[in-house]
Amino acid sequence: MIHRKILAVMIPALLSSGYVNSAEIYNKDGNKVDLYGTINLKHQCSKNTDDDGDKSYIRIGFKGETQISDLLSGYGQLEYNVQDNISEKESNSGSQPHVGFAGFKFSDYGTLDYGRNYGVGHDPLAWTNFLPMGRNDSPQSNNGMIGRSNDLVTYRNSNLFGLLDGFDFALQYQGKNNTDKTTKDIKTENGRGVGSSVSYTTPMGIGISAAYTAANRTDNQKSAYLGSGHNIAETWAAAIKYDANNIYLATMYGETHNNTYIKNNVEAKSVEGVVNKEQKFEAVAQYQFDFGLRPSLSYIQSIGKQITHFNHKELYKYVDVGTYYKFNTNLLTYIDYKINLLEKNYFTGNAGISTKNTIGLGLIYKF
Repeated sequence: MIHRKILAVMIPALLSSGYVNSAEIYNKDGNKVDLYGTINLKHQCSKNTDDDGDKSYIRIGFKGETQISDLLSGYGQLEYNVQDNISEKESNSGSQPHVGFAGFKFSDYGTLDYGRNYGVGHDPLAWTNFLPMGRNDSPQSNNGMIGRSNDLVTYRNSNLFGLLDGFDFALQYQGKNNTDKTTKDIKTENGRGVGSSVSYTTPMGIGISAAYTAANRTDNQKSAYLGSGHNIAETWAAAIKYDANNIYLATMYGETHNNTYIKNNVEAKSVEGVVNKEQKFEAVAQYQFDFGLRPSLSYIQSIGKQITHFNHKELYKYVDVGTYYKFNTNLLTYIDYKINLLEKNYFTGNAGISTKNTIGLGLIYKF
């Protein structure tokens, strides 16, 4: 029974946490450093060029902790991503820092850190982000407080100051991030913003989560053709899950306002900007067999409800069918089939939105 319970939660934990299997490489005088990593060897087959071919990557991270007093400790984490599908002659653009932050832990009073981290808006989205071969429609990095981003001050509290197991909440502040005037990338800019999230998971495995973020938009973003003039970028999302008895079920609904980037052609000219209002719905179901097999079924949909010039358009919609097979704690493999439900038309073609199916095969080693 204990073995089945561990197996039922191990793969989601492996995919959502970078250091579940971390190895301790230093521990002396209250100072500890753990090393962790992922080697994801992945090949995809699709008629869409961007989704076809070798998509392998390697991630290496360090997690450190230092004891200051009985109630106070310091910590830091650095994680780096290296694309394993580029040649030696190519530029190092395939290598990027994923996260890098440091802070303090105040016993049961929570943690406070600063640096490059995940935005709190990502918390409920993570509950349905369990597709075997991953997703290229997940919140992009440097997109406010719903993906990985810079200049984040994050306070997190677990178990409500030690009073209620399973009740967690977070508060976050983000400073302004502007791109260089000569490059001007409105996808990665943001003004000052705040966000919060809350979640509660019962001993029976039923959990709920919700998050809200709001940030000022930069001058470059407000002057873009699509979604021009709006001052605030907002997101909110809510999710519910059941994670017990070898079963994992989760569903999420969320909205973004002036915070989802798109690019398209209008009157024979390429323009960019944001969707004024986007609605997301996601659902995932998985079952863990005792012998290591874990089938997965997901439905993912995003609708742009208000897009300048285009009005309502579907941004992505597909069914994902796949399965993992876990050899042991460190090694697993998977096969995944993404059934695209979008139809090719003027909007999807000029926006670079794929309407093709994709098959993925992968082998993951974690340490």
